[in-house]
Amino acid sequence: MDAMNSLGPSTLSLQKETPEPERFSAQSNQSGELVDRGEVASKPRGFWTRRKIILFAVVLAIVVIVLAVVLPVVLVGKKGGKKVAENAGSTGSPNATPTAALPTPSAGSTLLSGGDGSTVTTENGTSFTYRNSFGGYWVQDTANPFNNDARPNSWTPPLNTSWNWGVDRVYGVNLGGLFVLEPFITPDIFQRYPTASDEFTLSQAMAADTANGGLSQLEDHYATFISEEDIAEMAGAGLNFIRIPIAFWAIETWEGEPYLAKTSWKYLLRVLGWARKYGLRVCLDLHAVPGSQNGYNHSGRGGTVNFLAGNMGLANAERTLYYIRVLTEFISQPEYRDLVPIFGIVNEALVSLIGQDSISSFYLNAHDMIRNITGLGEGNGPYIAIHDGFEAHSVWDGFLQGSDRIMMDQHPYFSFGGSQPDPIDVPGADGSPGGQWPLQACNSWGPRTNQTRSGFGLIIGGEFSASPNDCGLFLNGVNGQPATPGCTDFDDWENYSTAMKQGVENFVTATFDALGDWFFWTWKIGASKAGRIETPLWSYQLGLRNGWIPQDPRVALGKCASLGASSDPFDGKYQPWQTGTPSSIPAVSTSQFPWPPAAITQADVELSVLPTYTNTAPIITMPPATFTSVPSQVTATVDGWFNDQDTGGGIATVAGCPYPDEYRPTFSVLPTAPCTGP
Repeated sequence: MDAMNSLGPSTLSLQKETPEPERFSAQSNQSGELVDRGEVASKPRGFWTRRKIILFAVVLAIVVIVLAVVLPVVLVGKKGGKKVAENAGSTGSPNATPTAALPTPSAGSTLLSGGDGSTVTTENGTSFTYRNSFGGYWVQDTANPFNNDARPNSWTPPLNTSWNWGVDRVYGVNLGGLFVLEPFITPDIFQRYPTASDEFTLSQAMAADTANGGLSQLEDHYATFISEEDIAEMAGAGLNFIRIPIAFWAIETWEGEPYLAKTSWKYLLRVLGWARKYGLRVCLDLHAVPGSQNGYNHSGRGGTVNFLAGNMGLANAERTLYYIRVLTEFISQPEYRDLVPIFGIVNEALVSLIGQDSISSFYLNAHDMIRNITGLGEGNGPYIAIHDGFEAHSVWDGFLQGSDRIMMDQHPYFSFGGSQPDPIDVPGADGSPGGQWPLQACNSWGPRTNQTRSGFGLIIGGEFSASPNDCGLFLNGVNGQPATPGCTDFDDWENYSTAMKQGVENFVTATFDALGDWFFWTWKIGASKAGRIETPLWSYQLGLRNGWIPQDPRVALGKCASLGASSDPFDGKYQPWQTGTPSSIPAVSTSQFPWPPAAITQADVELSVLPTYTNTAPIITMPPATFTSVPSQVTATVDGWFNDQDTGGGIATVAGCPYPDEYRPTFSVLPTAPCTGP
C-alpha cells in the first residue's frame, strides 16, 4: 500500500565557523540586512576618539566576516567544484553544529551553489528561498548537468562520496501518486471520474473525456504534482533519500493497455535532475508490472494477480524482466549510478499467491541478468531491493547467499489490520501522548528488522505512515470504507489538539527508530474536491508544516530504548557479499531455483504450454535528458544504455500465437502443446 506526506522548514540555525567579536552579535532586520546590536557607548557625530577608532575597526572586521559567510551563498565557480566529505558516514546528533562547507569555485566557472537563505531560480524563471539549517547546499553546474557535489545536510555524504551502509542512515520519503496514481493520494482526480478505481479504469475514463483534455490530463498531473521546491524542502527537512515509484507504461504500452505511454519518463528525468541538484539519493521502484503483481489498485489494475500466476503469469514475468533490464541499463550509466543506488525491481509481489519458489526463481534470474549488465561489487550498478511479499522475514533468512547486493524492502503498516480504534492522544506507558502506538511500533518492527539484518542482510522500510488505522478518504479504495470507527478524530487535522500532535509525533519517531533506514509514505497528499486534505496522516509535508512530523529526523535515535521496548540489537556486521566486496562474491547456483519456475499457480494448463514471448524485437533504450548550452562532449556518452555487450533483442509476441488478455486471461481453447508460430 502506498501513501504521501510533506514537510516544513527547519528551525536550527547554521553556525558560523568564525566567532563573532565580543560584545557584538550579527542579527537581521526585517529587510534581511545584518545589523549590529552591540552596547558600545555613543559619541556626538564628528567626534573622533580612540574608542571610535576601535569601534570602526571592530565593525570593519564584522563586515569582512559577514561577507565571507554570505557571499559564497550564491557562487559562480569552477566546473566540478571541490568534493566535500566532512562528516561523511555519520548519523550525527540532533544538536550537532552543521559543518558542511559549500564547494569552492574559481573565477570564470559555471558552478552555482547555495546554502541556507540562498535564492534558487527555477527553469521557468520563478524563484524561491532555500531553507536548510542543517548545513546542506544545492549545486547546479550549467556546463555539467551530472555534477554530484551537492549535499542535503552535514551528516549525509555528498553524492560524490560513497554511502556507508550500517553507518549512514536512510531518512527518506516516497513520491507516491506522482507517476503511479492512487485514489487516496489524488482524490480529486478520481472524484472527477466516478467509474475509475485504479489507473487502468481512470485512463479509460479520461481518454473518453476529450472535452477536458482526454488522457493528456495525466501529463498535467506529472508536471505539477511535485515541484523543484518540494525537492528542496525535503533536503531542508533533514532527509537524504527519495523513493520514486514508476510503472511499466513509462517505457511502453501494448495494444489494449489504456495508460498514458512513455510520458512520465520525461518528468522522472526532471525529478532526478532536481534530486541531484539538492544532493538527494534515489531508490527507483518498479511499482506496477504487466498483469499486476498483487491485484491492488496501485499495480495498474486491481482485482487479480497475473504476474507469475494465471494463464499469462509466465509471459507477464518475461516482459517484466525485460523492463527491469531496460531500467538497469539506464541507471547503471556512470552519470546515474551514484544518484540512483537502489532499484526496487517489483513492488509488493503477493508471495502467498505466487509461491515462494516461483518468486525466488524470478529474483535469482533478475539478479543474474542485472549483474551480467553491471558487473559485480560496490559501485557496479544499483543495490537490488526485493519486497518481503508480506511474508514472515524468517522465510527469507539465508536467501540467495553469495548474491551481490540484494536488500529487503519491508512495508510495515498497522492501518490494514482491520479496526484499530485505540486513541493516540492519550498518555502511553511513559506518560507522554501516543497511547499504545509508539511502544507497539518499536516492539513490532524493531526486533524483526534487526533479526533480518542478521539473517538476510540489508533492509529498508520502503513504506509506512503516521496513521495507526485505516481512516482517510479512499484509503481502502474508492468504494471502500474505514473499518475503524471514530475517524473524525484522526481526519480533522485542522483542529488537532497539542496532545494529538504529540501522540502522532511519538508514534512516527518510534517508527523511525525501529526501522533505522526508512522511506515515509508519502511526501504529499492532494486535496479532495472539497478543497482539503482528507487523509492527513499519510502526508509528510502536511505533518512537518503542522507539528506532528519532527523537524529533524535524528531526534528519533534512541526513542525505542527510552520507551523500554524489546531489543534484539544487530552487531552492525554485514557479510562482505551483502555490501559488494568483489573478492567475496561466489557464483549463486540456479539449481535450487531454475528459470522458469517448475509451475505457475492458478494456470489452467501446465507450464510447458503456457504463452511466452520471444526476444526478437528491437531493444528499447530509454532516452536521456536533453540540455541546452551544455558542451556535447559532456552528454555524448549518456545514451541510455550502459553495457554495449548486452545486445539481446527485446520482448515480442510469437507470430501467429494467441494470447489471453493480460489482466483477465482465459483461453478460448485450452492449448495442448507449445505455440511456436507458423
